[in-house]
Amino acid sequence: MERVALGLASEWERAGHKVTIVLGRAGCANLCSAPALDYWQIPTRLPTASWETPWMVHCLYSFLIENRVDILFCPGNTYAVVAAAVKMLLGDHAPPMILKVSNALDRPDMPPLMRRGYETWLRLQGTVFDRLVALSEPMQREIRERTLALPEQLATIANPVMPRRRLGLLAQLERRHTAVWSTRYLTAGRLVPQKNYRMLLRAFARAARTDDTLTIAGEGPERDALGRLAAELGIADRVRFPGHLASIDPLLAEADAFVLSSDYEGLPGVVVEALAAGLPVLATDCCVSMSCLLDNGRTGVLVPARCEESFAEGLAAIRQFRTDPARARAIAASFELEGAARRYSELMGDVVRQKERERRQKLRISCLSSQTRGPRLG
Repeated sequence: MERVALGLASEWERAGHKVTIVLGRAGCANLCSAPALDYWQIPTRLPTASWETPWMVHCLYSFLIENRVDILFCPGNTYAVVAAAVKMLLGDHAPPMILKVSNALDRPDMPPLMRRGYETWLRLQGTVFDRLVALSEPMQREIRERTLALPEQLATIANPVMPRRRLGLLAQLERRHTAVWSTRYLTAGRLVPQKNYRMLLRAFARAARTDDTLTIAGEGPERDALGRLAAELGIADRVRFPGHLASIDPLLAEADAFVLSSDYEGLPGVVVEALAAGLPVLATDCCVSMSCLLDNGRTGVLVPARCEESFAEGLAAIRQFRTDPARARAIAASFELEGAARRYSELMGDVVRQKERERRQKLRISCLSSQTRGPRLG
């Protein structure tokens, strides 16, 4: 999500806009790969990871108090509560806000009581944001149903996963692996419960052949637990954890199939990357957009979420699957960064102009009201 946001920010800056990235915390070793942009943060020696949301609210509020902005862009669901809190604090002085909905709004993984609270929160988002941006048409329908937003509040812009140049480089990858008795499976993402890598490891242990391998690229709090689980299942020698990587392109070049075991997603950019590389994809039905991404079975295999047996069957099926690389790459091309950045700029311009018209209309009404009342004598 943050990588996509930084890519958009870079494109907006190239187009001549002034872009500032407000950081809640910058204590991440991977920031060395971030583009050279204008980053703003409040220096602190205290660790803020355990209370990052209140700290992010404080940082964003402080920035907006000190700086005039035309529009606030929130790159994912994580920042919705931050924006809502800031809007409550600033009132009429809050800038117009756009939220890119980056995750699924249907959350069957939540306990019933928490799910009801989450559904109430989603409906409130329709009153907080001037625009809610879906990553696909099916997702826009989901947003409309869950947030009760007005049709004019909604927009659809494909997730800007990759720049044009990278799309071209991935399209040039040649699939050379011809081994009949081994498959090199690849997945990538944060090592967190949402990705359900535990199920992936158990399914791999059930379905993998002796020479099959699995690479799980990424870093996160579940790293040690996943390593232990692989050892318990007796597959540690066939599972690789390379950690966080600035680019997974070398892994895409080596892999035979890409797998996604998530419980829920918005529109997973890593699947778009795999399609751009011409890889067949095995994925759980973790979002309303997945069937479109896999072109109803032409570019991959779709299985139910949170079902170990189905995923194990999918691992066996995907190694025999014959994808349509040209179709896969055509789907991936619709998620090009440059085109999305331009559409976001146009959307932001529309929102700013609309807000200015509303402001002037309020001023006219206020002036007419004052003239109607006449002078007050004391």
